[in-house]
Amino acid sequence: MDLTLRIPDDLAARLGASGDLTRRALEALALEEYRAGRLARPELRRLLGFATSAESDRFLKTRGMGEATMVSEPERDRRNLDRTDSVVARFRAFRRDKTLGGLDPIAPLREGRR
Repeated sequence: MDLTLRIPDDLAARLGASGDLTRRALEALALEEYRAGRLARPELRRLLGFATSAESDRFLKTRGMGEATMVSEPERDRRNLDRTDSVVARFRAFRRDKTLGGLDPIAPLREGRR
């Protein structure tokens, strides 16, 4: 996908004077999306075209996102686990008292048979 930003010429000249404006804009977008939890590290790495995870780690560290501040991924993992627990609980509630043609599929386990 191509994205076009409209920046007044005088501002673009001033902003572009200190390096590649296109790359800086992409990096700023990627960093903000990572901070907001909408991008995971592998996605950030892919978006920015880094060959190794060390490059993406260095990118994050130089922008103040060292290991101590990177809590979005563990938090996202915790939310995913909570969601999984919820699905499992709903499934267990659904199958409670369900039988297969009048047979209780769990009965042999309760009786100790396998």
